[in-house]
Amino acid sequence: METKNSYLAWTLRIVVSALFILSAVAKLSKGHLLDSPYFAISTFEVKQLYPMGFSEGFAPYFSRTLIGIEMALGLLLLQKNWLRKFIIPVTTLLLLVFIGHLTYVTFLSGGTSGNCGCFGELLPMTPIEAIIKNVVAVAMLGYLYYLLPKTAPQGNFWVLTTVLFATILWIFMLAPIQPPASNFSVSPVVETPQDTISETTQVEDTVKTVGETTAVKKDSVAKVAVENTNEPKKVKSGNAVYFPNIDKGKKILCYFVPGCDHCRAAAKELTEMRKKDASLPPLSVLFMNEEADLIPDFFKEAGATYPYKIIEIIPFWNILGKNRDTPGVKYFWNGNEIKYYDGIKDNKFNSADLDIYLHKSYSELKK
Repeated sequence: METKNSYLAWTLRIVVSALFILSAVAKLSKGHLLDSPYFAISTFEVKQLYPMGFSEGFAPYFSRTLIGIEMALGLLLLQKNWLRKFIIPVTTLLLLVFIGHLTYVTFLSGGTSGNCGCFGELLPMTPIEAIIKNVVAVAMLGYLYYLLPKTAPQGNFWVLTTVLFATILWIFMLAPIQPPASNFSVSPVVETPQDTISETTQVEDTVKTVGETTAVKKDSVAKVAVENTNEPKKVKSGNAVYFPNIDKGKKILCYFVPGCDHCRAAAKELTEMRKKDASLPPLSVLFMNEEADLIPDFFKEAGATYPYKIIEIIPFWNILGKNRDTPGVKYFWNGNEIKYYDGIKDNKFNSADLDIYLHKSYSELKK
């Protein structure tokens, strides 16, 4: 009987340990295990911690410490020191905190959509799925606590602290906190003829008399007034710091990641649109500073090169917007956001839909 209980106890320890280790490693992975730790952990901070109220200064420290604790608990479940007295209760408490938070998120959003962040972007999981996973893990820990002998020696507490500090230090070394960096460009923004908005032409030099000059001026003012009713009022989109003429006329601004296959597909679609319709508004790109060396290959696959700027990872996510994802495609008219596509789900980029919006008059857009 003791042998059977021992096998069962070890099975429970291994399963819960694997969940914690996988959770830690997944938060450091983009598409494959540990392939881009800084990108993955920054994404976790922006999408999971910022909405919870964590500041940009505190989030990097909290995220790395949390992941280090998860990794440490996963490893410590496989050793015997203070297992029943300390490790299992602490692990259970952490899971209960997670369950409480996820329950709150589910209460606010329904819990059937979005990614809870338990396994980062590597294994997306809805809040309800995560709650079920954590409840099962708590049940396994409870049964493990019951199976373990009550009289076993506690062991050496220094083993726990050594493993904990070692894993936290490893996370900080694997994904060092980077100081805030200003946005930078590796490509000049080339002004095209479409980017140039001509001002009202002055005709006084061609008018011979004062009366004629006055008449022409009145006609010009009237024409401008009519034109202004057919387009939105000019506003500042906040993107002129990247592209000076972005708020003049119709423009398309894209948010891409150089190594993202979906971003490349969207860029290729936009290039095809331009080939079919030369009047397509000028297009500019904001790239995330992740695998920036792939940008030439990105444009090669897209079939065209566009003016672009590179933005650091966390500022890029902030600019993209809360709960938004790449690829992002925005259609601006005089700085006004007319249409915004993002991600690869319901609101994903649709070239046919964008074409309809581009050919709508301002009066049609207001309906």
